[in-house]
Amino acid sequence: MAKIDIRRPHGKTLPEARAVVEKVAARMGEKFGTKGGWEGDAYAFSGSGVKGAIAVSDSDVHVTAELGMLLSAMKGMIEGEIRKKLDEHFA
Repeated sequence: MAKIDIRRPHGKTLPEARAVVEKVAARMGEKFGTKGGWEGDAYAFSGSGVKGAIAVSDSDVHVTAELGMLLSAMKGMIEGEIRKKLDEHFA
C-alpha cells in the first residue's frame, strides 16, 4: 500500500478550515465515491481502494491516505492533485 502524508499551513479560522474540508470531502464523494465523517478535528474517509483523513488545526491542514493496490500505481498523480487542491483552498 502506498501512503500519502501532506501538511499545509493555512490562515483560516478553525471553523473556516472545517468548512473547506467539508466542501472538498463532498466533492471527493461525488467524484470518487468516498464516504466519511468527522472524528474530532479530522474528517475520516474511505472508498474503493483508499482510506484516510483530513485533520485541521488552528494553523494547518494534514492529509493522510493509504492507497490500495490499484491506486498505488497512480500515487504521484493523486498526490499532485491533493497538493493542487490544498493550494487552491488554503493558500
